[in-house]
Amino acid sequence: MQARELKIPGAFEFTPSVFPDNRGLFVAPFQEAAFVAAVGHPLRVAQTNHSESARGVVRGLHYADVPPGQAKYVHCPRGRLLDVVVDLRVGSPTFGEWEAVELSPDRFNALYLPEGLGHALMALEDGSVTSYLCSEGFNPKAERAVQPLSLGLPWPADVEPVLSEKDAAAPTLEEARAAGVLPTYEACVAWYERLRG
Repeated sequence: MQARELKIPGAFEFTPSVFPDNRGLFVAPFQEAAFVAAVGHPLRVAQTNHSESARGVVRGLHYADVPPGQAKYVHCPRGRLLDVVVDLRVGSPTFGEWEAVELSPDRFNALYLPEGLGHALMALEDGSVTSYLCSEGFNPKAERAVQPLSLGLPWPADVEPVLSEKDAAAPTLEEARAAGVLPTYEACVAWYERLRG
């Protein structure tokens, strides 16, 4: 398992070894030892999520109040996804910056987003599947969103974005910041230290 930290501190891309043979293939998209070595603490899994999306569907840009927030480990077992991480932590040296990674079963790569980062994805093919490991269960009172088309994210020009009504009506990053609903870098760093124990 290879781990690569993104330009947004705390976010990682993990790429496992794939073992094909005449029967098919075997791969372990999540490996705790590699995760702990990279991140510095185990991933608590409170919920797993599975979504299937038609080409162009955008899910996000989602985040949750910190603490506890919701860390995510995301991979794509079918289809292709453009997965985007945005630093929403007010006071972070990379606040407002983003990085995009294509996830697919060609590489079985995965993204880890710690608490306080925003997450959005676009399905690049019909029937694209997203599998998430989440550190916390769904908490509607703590779930938040930023409008995913308002940030100049690298959505492909040849794919028409399809958003839920909720995501389309979400505030822009500046509106969310002005409303005081974004996580602070200080609170997130304190939470990460607590997880490292």
